[in-house]
Amino acid sequence: MELFDGLLLGFQVAISPTSLLLCLLGVTLGTLIGVLPGIGPAATIAMLLPITLALNPISALIMLAGIYYGAQYGGSITAILVNLPGEPSSAVTAIDGYQMAKQGRAGAALSISAIGSFVAGTIATMVLAVASPALSQIALQFGAPEYFSLTLLGILMVVVLSQGSALKGLGVAVLGLMLGLVGTDVFTAETRFTYDIDEFRSGVDFIAVTIGVFGVAEVLRNLEGSENIRRSSHKISSLMPTREDLRRSVGPILRGTALGSVLGVLPGGGAFLSSFASYVIEKKVSKHPEEFGHGAIEGVAGPESANNAGAQASFIPMLTLGIPSNAVMALMIGAMIVQGIQPGPRVIVTQPDLFWGLIASMWIGNAMLVILNLPLVGAWVALLRIPYAVLFPGILAFCCIGTFSANGLEIELYVLAVAGVGGYFLTRLGCSPAPFLLGFVLGPMLEEHFRRAMLIAQGNAGVFFTRPISAVLMIIAIGLAASMFIPSLLATRKRVFADADE
Repeated sequence: MELFDGLLLGFQVAISPTSLLLCLLGVTLGTLIGVLPGIGPAATIAMLLPITLALNPISALIMLAGIYYGAQYGGSITAILVNLPGEPSSAVTAIDGYQMAKQGRAGAALSISAIGSFVAGTIATMVLAVASPALSQIALQFGAPEYFSLTLLGILMVVVLSQGSALKGLGVAVLGLMLGLVGTDVFTAETRFTYDIDEFRSGVDFIAVTIGVFGVAEVLRNLEGSENIRRSSHKISSLMPTREDLRRSVGPILRGTALGSVLGVLPGGGAFLSSFASYVIEKKVSKHPEEFGHGAIEGVAGPESANNAGAQASFIPMLTLGIPSNAVMALMIGAMIVQGIQPGPRVIVTQPDLFWGLIASMWIGNAMLVILNLPLVGAWVALLRIPYAVLFPGILAFCCIGTFSANGLEIELYVLAVAGVGGYFLTRLGCSPAPFLLGFVLGPMLEEHFRRAMLIAQGNAGVFFTRPISAVLMIIAIGLAASMFIPSLLATRKRVFADADE
């Protein structure tokens, strides 16, 4: 009964005029930034964080969540029509989706993509509704040692599962942890690493850093290769898939949904891993594997369902444990903190309207995506003709305005510039920015729980291994850290990401 009471409360919140309007705005913006190459959901959410300060927490999170899962669908449009994935998780869709477009079947590919996304989003949201309260009850038993072990495990999983060198990922995660320690010590009230800059007493501004690393750095990266962006597209004659297309898509949609619901919980890009794994599975179970790469409808239905289910499932650890599974979830946690909400298992108890309202809004948002986007495919495609030289000045201006308007401090514009250049060079060095952001967000939590556990145990580090839950998490974390140096695992990891890039 608690589940149904929670969902009833959630829908009462989600169907309010304000929530519906912001959900519509979120999924529309999400589709837009998914369609436009070079502007990802992380950059968009980072740039919009200052705007959410004027909204109540529920409205802000509903809009930001809509941007995230809306971008998963928008990325498939350009992947199918111009062989240019708007999102990394849509890269696999481009393999067969673009071949279908070349054969004059772009409409069928887009329809199956929309249907698969809706089914996967609906089922994965139900998984979120069922699993989250149970996990929250378990997490309420956590103390400082358990939270430290869980946070450490989350950071290590992001490092291992993120694209690029694991050693580089570990390095940028430590860099993020160090940056997160700037400010006033919560236990002694002494300032540290501020270099006598008063504005840093409360820490380096989260909004300035995230907009720089994801917004400004993204612009710099795209200016390098903007001349390679394709501007042509294939004509769409009909959006209706055939009966055979629907029959062949049922299995892949259900398998992709199940796979995404499980892998999406994993830190480090569950939606991306889910879509790639789904494609591999569908090719293995297909009676016609030779069609893959030449326009197989299963190659669109499976990965698209998997990446949308993975996007929805990534909210589970964020809502129940306060641990982000990817960069976007870290931004969501940042938005909650800025709004004065402490992420973690008590959110479902202290803020039930926010928790259940966000879940209910996902069902509504997925329905909006189907109703809106199929008729608007032509309009989205027309946006691809806008030169990037026209787009990037506006993006940079929005980054600066958003950063300055948050607190009105000039120094945050300098932080924005340094973070943007730093984020650009991180990617040029082959480092993923996701571990850096998670280290920056989780660093203060990691330190606080470690020091609190040490105080409780009077300096005895064995407390992390004498408490059952903490011991299990620490053993997994140690095993995960050791696995980064196993040659066979390193070779497999490199091969998986190389295949995904291809």
